[in-house]
Amino acid sequence: MLQSTMQISRLAVPILSTLSLSCISTTTTTTVRPLMTINKAFSLRGGASSVPPPSTPSTPSNFSTTSPSYETLASPAPGTPFHYAFPVHDLTLAKKFYSSVLGCVEGRSSPKWQDYSLHGHQIVAHYVGPDYRCQDYYNPVDGDEVPVPHTGLALTLEEFHALAERVRDAGVEFIIEPHLRFKGMPGEQWTMFFKDPSGNNLEFKAMTNMDNLFAKYNVED
Repeated sequence: MLQSTMQISRLAVPILSTLSLSCISTTTTTTVRPLMTINKAFSLRGGASSVPPPSTPSTPSNFSTTSPSYETLASPAPGTPFHYAFPVHDLTLAKKFYSSVLGCVEGRSSPKWQDYSLHGHQIVAHYVGPDYRCQDYYNPVDGDEVPVPHTGLALTLEEFHALAERVRDAGVEFIIEPHLRFKGMPGEQWTMFFKDPSGNNLEFKAMTNMDNLFAKYNVED
């Protein structure tokens, strides 16, 4: 019996050794694949991946990828052109006034607004309803009751007098007639005030010495 047991033990040792070597070999040759690789492979086989594919930005339904045809009829003013938006009660009247009377070149437009080049500066008329009219306030300046708010440009003397004649020929009423103010002072200038069809106040001026546009001194009313 003892002899048989020893024979069985001698037979079992190689078998166990072989099994042990087999387990070691299997363990050492196992490759640990990264999660991304596994997911990618699983996805390619038709399975569901835990890593979502990159999203593609959606295009708004009202966005056109086709560029509209256009032409450029005016150039920006040198330096930094200003932008001014103002309300109007009628875009057709605004277009006639700013294009025909002031000679502004029209740029972009929509059924609700129009933009223009005012000597290379961008002004935009926005339709706000038929009842709009500018609310005026007044402040005395060198003997004139100046309406505020107002906007405009500092022109050359030649441009100023040409515009004054153009406005007068169009039948536009002056709030303040073209005249020279601050006579003999560093801020001596020509000025005129009038309204657009919506009552917005406009002032155009011309310094007799443009270098003095920002001359700093106290003015006595």
